Amino acid sequence: MAASAFSNSLMSSPSLSSHSSLSHRPGAILSLSRSQISLPAFRSHPLATTLKKKINPSHFTTYCSLDAAKDPSEEIPIELRYAAFPTVLDINQIREILPHRFPFLLVDRVIEYNPGVSAVAIKNVTINDNFFPGHFPERPIMPGVLMIEAMAQVGGLVMLQPEVGGSRENFFFAGIDKVRFRKPVVAGDTLVMRMTLIKLQKRFGIAKMEGKAYVGGEVVCEGEFLMATGTA
Repeated sequence: MAASAFSNSLMSSPSLSSHSSLSHRPGAILSLSRSQISLPAFRSHPLATTLKKKINPSHFTTYCSLDAAKDPSEEIPIELRYAAFPTVLDINQIREILPHRFPFLLVDRVIEYNPGVSAVAIKNVTINDNFFPGHFPERPIMPGVLMIEAMAQVGGLVMLQPEVGGSRENFFFAGIDKVRFRKPVVAGDTLVMRMTLIKLQKRFGIAKMEGKAYVGGEVVCEGEFLMATGTA
Protein backbone atom coordinates (compact mmCIF):
# COMPACT_ATOMS: atom_id res chain seq x y z
CA MET A 1 0.00 0.00 0.00
CA ALA A 2 2.85 2.39 0.85
CA ALA A 3 4.61 1.59 -2.41
CA SER A 4 1.48 2.24 -4.49
CA ALA A 5 0.85 5.50 -2.65
CA PHE A 6 4.37 6.60 -3.35
CA SER A 7 4.09 5.80 -7.07
CA ASN A 8 0.72 7.58 -7.33
CA SER A 9 2.13 10.64 -5.67
CA LEU A 10 4.97 10.71 -8.15
CA MET A 11 2.64 10.39 -11.13
CA SER A 12 0.32 13.09 -9.84
CA SER A 13 3.13 15.47 -8.96
CA PRO A 14 2.98 18.56 -11.18
CA SER A 15 6.73 18.89 -11.23
CA LEU A 16 7.06 15.41 -12.62
CA SER A 17 4.31 15.94 -15.23
CA SER A 18 5.97 19.12 -16.44
CA HIS A 19 9.06 17.17 -17.34
CA SER A 20 7.24 14.22 -18.83
CA SER A 21 7.74 15.55 -22.32
CA LEU A 22 11.48 15.54 -21.83
CA SER A 23 11.51 11.89 -21.11
CA HIS A 24 10.13 11.14 -24.59
CA ARG A 25 12.68 13.19 -26.47
CA PRO A 26 15.81 11.44 -27.70
CA GLY A 27 18.90 12.59 -25.87
CA ALA A 28 16.89 14.47 -23.29
CA ILE A 29 18.10 14.23 -19.69
CA LEU A 30 15.62 14.32 -16.91
CA SER A 31 16.94 16.22 -13.94
CA LEU A 32 14.75 16.74 -10.97
CA SER A 33 15.75 18.49 -7.84
CA ARG A 34 14.75 17.25 -4.40
CA SER A 35 12.45 20.23 -4.07
CA GLN A 36 10.54 19.25 -7.22
CA ILE A 37 9.61 15.79 -5.88
CA SER A 38 7.24 15.61 -3.00
CA LEU A 39 7.60 12.34 -1.07
CA PRO A 40 4.84 11.17 1.17
CA ALA A 41 5.67 11.04 4.83
CA PHE A 42 5.93 7.51 6.21
CA ARG A 43 5.37 6.79 9.85
CA SER A 44 7.24 4.02 11.58
CA HIS A 45 5.10 1.08 12.55
CA PRO A 46 4.34 1.05 16.30
CA LEU A 47 5.15 -2.70 16.53
CA ALA A 48 8.60 -2.19 15.03
CA THR A 49 9.27 0.65 17.47
CA THR A 50 8.16 -1.53 20.38
CA LEU A 51 10.41 -4.41 19.28
CA LYS A 52 13.39 -2.10 18.98
CA LYS A 53 12.86 -0.96 22.53
CA LYS A 54 12.33 -4.42 24.00
CA ILE A 55 15.00 -6.45 22.16
CA ASN A 56 18.30 -6.26 23.99
CA PRO A 57 21.37 -8.07 22.62
CA SER A 58 22.49 -10.91 24.91
CA HIS A 59 25.50 -13.22 24.76
CA PHE A 60 25.43 -16.89 25.76
CA THR A 61 27.70 -19.91 25.38
CA THR A 62 26.56 -23.35 24.24
CA TYR A 63 28.34 -26.59 25.12
CA CYS A 64 28.27 -29.88 23.22
CA SER A 65 28.64 -32.00 26.37
CA LEU A 66 28.27 -31.74 30.11
CA ASP A 67 31.98 -32.19 30.59
CA ALA A 68 32.73 -29.11 28.48
CA ALA A 69 30.46 -26.99 30.67
CA LYS A 70 32.59 -27.69 33.75
CA ASP A 71 35.21 -25.29 34.88
CA PRO A 72 38.60 -26.65 33.75
CA SER A 73 40.09 -25.52 37.06
CA GLU A 74 37.69 -27.88 38.85
CA GLU A 75 38.52 -30.97 36.76
CA ILE A 76 38.45 -34.20 38.77
CA PRO A 77 41.85 -35.96 38.92
CA ILE A 78 41.98 -39.15 36.90
CA GLU A 79 42.61 -41.29 39.97
CA LEU A 80 39.27 -40.11 41.41
CA ARG A 81 37.31 -40.19 38.17
CA TYR A 82 36.49 -43.92 37.94
CA ALA A 83 34.67 -45.91 40.59
CA ALA A 84 35.84 -49.40 41.51
CA PHE A 85 33.85 -52.50 40.62
CA PRO A 86 31.27 -53.36 43.28
CA THR A 87 31.81 -56.41 45.46
CA VAL A 88 28.98 -58.91 45.68
CA LEU A 89 31.21 -61.88 46.53
CA ASP A 90 34.81 -61.32 47.64
CA ILE A 91 37.65 -63.78 47.23
CA ASN A 92 36.96 -65.48 50.57
CA GLN A 93 33.33 -66.11 49.65
CA ILE A 94 34.42 -67.38 46.23
CA ARG A 95 36.80 -69.84 47.90
CA GLU A 96 33.89 -71.16 49.96
CA ILE A 97 32.01 -72.03 46.74
CA LEU A 98 34.71 -73.11 44.26
CA PRO A 99 37.12 -75.98 45.01
CA HIS A 100 39.93 -74.38 42.97
CA ARG A 101 43.06 -73.06 44.63
CA PHE A 102 46.33 -71.40 43.55
CA PRO A 103 47.46 -71.36 40.83
CA PHE A 104 44.19 -72.33 39.20
CA LEU A 105 41.65 -70.10 40.93
CA LEU A 106 41.01 -67.54 38.18
CA VAL A 107 38.15 -65.48 39.65
CA ASP A 108 38.97 -62.54 41.94
CA ARG A 109 35.59 -60.92 42.57
CA VAL A 110 31.91 -61.30 41.71
CA ILE A 111 30.26 -57.98 40.82
CA GLU A 112 26.76 -59.22 39.90
CA TYR A 113 25.08 -62.42 41.00
CA ASN A 114 21.74 -64.15 40.41
CA PRO A 115 21.93 -67.72 41.79
CA GLY A 116 20.91 -70.26 39.18
CA VAL A 117 20.57 -67.54 36.50
CA SER A 118 23.72 -65.53 35.83
CA ALA A 119 26.88 -64.06 37.31
CA VAL A 120 29.42 -61.41 36.36
CA ALA A 121 32.93 -61.69 37.78
CA ILE A 122 36.37 -60.21 37.18
CA LYS A 123 39.88 -61.55 36.86
CA ASN A 124 42.70 -59.04 37.34
CA VAL A 125 45.38 -60.04 34.87
CA THR A 126 48.84 -59.13 36.24
CA ILE A 127 52.39 -59.78 35.14
CA ASN A 128 52.82 -61.88 38.30
CA ASP A 129 50.44 -64.57 36.99
CA ASN A 130 52.42 -67.79 36.80
CA PHE A 131 51.61 -68.45 33.12
CA PHE A 132 53.24 -65.28 31.76
CA PRO A 133 56.90 -66.43 31.99
CA GLY A 134 56.14 -69.08 29.39
CA HIS A 135 53.30 -67.43 27.40
CA PHE A 136 55.13 -65.50 26.09
CA PRO A 137 58.41 -64.22 27.57
CA GLU A 138 58.67 -61.33 25.11
CA ARG A 139 54.94 -60.65 24.82
CA PRO A 140 52.82 -61.65 27.84
CA ILE A 141 49.39 -62.80 26.62
CA MET A 142 46.83 -64.67 28.71
CA PRO A 143 46.31 -68.14 27.19
CA GLY A 144 42.90 -68.62 25.59
CA VAL A 145 42.35 -71.93 27.38
CA LEU A 146 42.75 -70.13 30.72
CA MET A 147 40.18 -67.53 29.70
CA ILE A 148 37.80 -70.41 29.00
CA GLU A 149 38.66 -71.97 32.36
CA ALA A 150 38.05 -68.67 34.17
CA MET A 151 34.65 -68.32 32.48
CA ALA A 152 33.79 -71.91 33.40
CA GLN A 153 34.57 -71.11 37.04
CA VAL A 154 32.15 -68.20 36.88
CA GLY A 155 29.60 -70.67 35.51
CA GLY A 156 30.33 -72.85 38.51
CA LEU A 157 29.46 -69.93 40.79
CA VAL A 158 26.07 -69.74 39.07
CA MET A 159 25.29 -73.42 39.64
CA LEU A 160 27.11 -74.34 42.87
CA GLN A 161 24.76 -72.66 45.29
CA PRO A 162 22.39 -74.11 47.90
CA GLU A 163 19.60 -72.03 46.31
CA VAL A 164 19.81 -74.24 43.21
CA GLY A 165 20.75 -77.46 45.01
CA GLY A 166 24.42 -77.36 44.02
CA SER A 167 27.58 -78.22 45.91
CA ARG A 168 31.24 -78.04 45.01
CA GLU A 169 31.63 -81.80 44.95
CA ASN A 170 29.52 -82.30 41.82
CA PHE A 171 30.70 -79.65 39.39
CA PHE A 172 32.48 -80.60 36.16
CA PHE A 173 33.37 -78.78 32.96
CA ALA A 174 31.72 -80.96 30.29
CA GLY A 175 32.36 -79.18 27.00
CA ILE A 176 32.58 -76.00 24.95
CA ASP A 177 31.18 -74.95 21.58
CA LYS A 178 31.31 -71.95 19.24
CA VAL A 179 34.29 -70.44 21.06
CA ARG A 180 35.83 -67.35 19.50
CA PHE A 181 38.80 -65.27 20.65
CA ARG A 182 38.38 -61.68 19.48
CA LYS A 183 41.33 -59.84 21.02
CA PRO A 184 44.39 -60.73 23.10
CA VAL A 185 44.30 -60.19 26.85
CA VAL A 186 47.54 -58.84 28.26
CA ALA A 187 49.03 -58.05 31.65
CA GLY A 188 47.28 -55.04 33.18
CA ASP A 189 43.84 -55.87 31.74
CA THR A 190 40.75 -56.55 33.82
CA LEU A 191 38.84 -59.48 32.38
CA VAL A 192 35.09 -59.08 32.99
CA MET A 193 33.18 -62.33 32.48
CA ARG A 194 29.44 -62.87 32.23
CA MET A 195 27.95 -66.35 32.35
CA THR A 196 24.22 -66.90 31.77
CA LEU A 197 22.26 -70.13 32.15
CA ILE A 198 20.45 -71.00 28.93
CA LYS A 199 19.12 -74.48 29.62
CA LEU A 200 19.18 -76.88 32.56
CA GLN A 201 18.36 -80.58 32.27
CA LYS A 202 18.01 -81.65 35.88
CA ARG A 203 17.35 -85.29 34.92
CA PHE A 204 20.77 -85.62 33.30
CA GLY A 205 22.49 -82.97 35.40
CA ILE A 206 23.58 -80.96 32.35
CA ALA A 207 23.55 -77.19 32.23
CA LYS A 208 24.10 -75.19 29.05
CA MET A 209 25.49 -71.71 29.52
CA GLU A 210 26.44 -68.77 27.37
CA GLY A 211 29.58 -66.85 28.23
CA LYS A 212 31.23 -63.62 27.15
CA ALA A 213 34.40 -61.99 28.40
CA TYR A 214 35.17 -58.28 28.03
CA VAL A 215 38.11 -55.94 28.39
CA GLY A 216 37.29 -52.25 28.38
CA GLY A 217 33.74 -52.96 27.18
CA GLU A 218 34.88 -54.93 24.12
CA VAL A 219 34.29 -58.65 23.69
CA VAL A 220 37.55 -60.60 23.79
CA CYS A 221 36.15 -64.14 24.10
CA GLU A 222 32.77 -65.84 23.79
CA GLY A 223 31.28 -69.29 23.55
CA GLU A 224 28.78 -71.87 24.80
CA PHE A 225 29.58 -74.08 27.78
CA LEU A 226 28.31 -77.41 29.09
CA MET A 227 28.46 -78.02 32.84
CA ALA A 228 27.90 -81.38 34.46
CA THR A 229 26.27 -80.99 37.85
CA GLY A 230 25.76 -84.67 38.68
CA THR A 231 28.03 -87.00 40.68
CA ALA A 232 31.12 -88.41 39.01
